[in-house]
Amino acid sequence: MNFDYRPLPSCITIDRSSLHGLGLIAIKDIGAGFTLGTSHYKVDGKLMRTPLGGFINHSDNPNCFIDREYKLNTIQPIKKGEELTVYYRLTQ
Repeated sequence: MNFDYRPLPSCITIDRSSLHGLGLIAIKDIGAGFTLGTSHYKVDGKLMRTPLGGFINHSDNPNCFIDREYKLNTIQPIKKGEELTVYYRLTQ
């Protein structure tokens, strides 16, 4: 298991969300198809959230998704100041 990761990539920060509490906000423009990092790790069979997984908010019209390897990926270009979101679901 490799825990060598940056808590947040340099293009996003945690700040107030217009959706709920705190969220991930772009501090630079981010292109579509970009992998931002790991949102969760499996430790002893349990999922542990990273800051990416802990602060991403839900949207019915998301601009990101979490893949089967728990990587947060952009779906579309995200402008500076825009919140990053995913569509929450119970199964992957």
